[in-house]
Amino acid sequence: MLDQVRQFIETHQLFSLENDPVLVTVSGGLDSVVLLDVLHRLGAQVAVAHCHFGLRGEDADADEQFVRKLAKQYDAPYFAEFFQTKAFAEREGISTQMAARLLRYQWFEQVRAREGLAAIATAHHQRDQAETMLLNLTHGTGLAGLHGIQAKNGAVVRPLLGLGRDDLHDYLVANGLRWREDESNDSPVYQRNLLRHEVLPVLREINPGLDHTMAATAERVGGAEEIVRRYVADTNAQARRDAPEATYFSIALLQNTAATALVLHELLRPFGFSWVVTKEVVAAFGGLSGKQFDSPTHRLVKDRDQLVITPRRLAQYGTFQLAEGQDDLLADGLRLRASAHDGAGYAIPRSRSTAALDADKLKFPLTLRRWQEGDWFMPLGMQGKKHLSNFLIDQKVPLNLKDDVRVLASADGKICWVVGLRVDDRFKVTEETARVLAVQRL
Repeated sequence: MLDQVRQFIETHQLFSLENDPVLVTVSGGLDSVVLLDVLHRLGAQVAVAHCHFGLRGEDADADEQFVRKLAKQYDAPYFAEFFQTKAFAEREGISTQMAARLLRYQWFEQVRAREGLAAIATAHHQRDQAETMLLNLTHGTGLAGLHGIQAKNGAVVRPLLGLGRDDLHDYLVANGLRWREDESNDSPVYQRNLLRHEVLPVLREINPGLDHTMAATAERVGGAEEIVRRYVADTNAQARRDAPEATYFSIALLQNTAATALVLHELLRPFGFSWVVTKEVVAAFGGLSGKQFDSPTHRLVKDRDQLVITPRRLAQYGTFQLAEGQDDLLADGLRLRASAHDGAGYAIPRSRSTAALDADKLKFPLTLRRWQEGDWFMPLGMQGKKHLSNFLIDQKVPLNLKDDVRVLASADGKICWVVGLRVDDRFKVTEETARVLAVQRL
């Protein structure tokens, strides 16, 4: 089996066993225990990641302890995260399973990037492939759903996807490996379990080689999808514009494509939008500006002649403070860098991403927060005050980008900078300015 996995990794160019460190996601179950052992025996540099979703009480605690010991046994770096999954699911209005998926893959990528790892390895195999394809077909899907789980999707790789569940079980027994059983895998509450225990056994009576057949079908569908992918990629290159604050799509260019809804669905799929919502978006092309649509991860707004897509925040915004002399402030993905300068001869940057402020007019600590209804400031060049809500309308800020607008306020409550948009006139740098505080949005 080791040779099969090695060949699968090389054929699909998942990663380099010799050179690429890999984050192995380990629940403690049979599949992930086998994955960790196989990659270790193949000589891969492995680190272990484990998610505790706070759903199974003492059993989940025991899983975490088991995986922690397992990582130590393989002399692998160990990372664990404890999620409040139900609270997150309720806040976002999604299922517990969807919440767990969003949380874990976001966290896996954070660990991978932070630790400089090349890939995230999961233990999906052929039976998972069959279950995913049938589940997608049951709910309705396009080509992407029919090819099921991909061997490689960005940084996420599935080295065991060429193997059946029986192969993994035989390997585990032959090598005397221990694992933990998750009782939720048998619960009929979850749709996948109904397929696993009620539907697939009947289909395997018709075709004992069902898992292999489904895997082969997924491969052929993947080829057809490649043809579509190239057309979609050409459309994407013409119609899409990425900016730090949002992704934009030209409605006029989208309307000129063949099968507009199908193409747009492929373009929106990475943002989590369903086929039903995509058709509603297309129907709104000729409507008024401001109509918005949500996916579990993103918000889309039809704004004049374009679609504007922004991430939905997975956590509540907070209030963050920048003390005098502090260089960096990181707040929910927004990073500010502050630097002090002499006023004499200082050249004010032209970029709206940097605010040049008269340091002697500021009161520390400065506060970074979301704008609120009722906020006002004095835009640079104006003598009177202006409500921020009206200023954002004048600036033609799309509805979903308004939620992300932050203000930097002096300790006396005065807004000194609408971040990325305009400095307050009361804090501008003049010829009399002795000290300048430059704050840059990175």
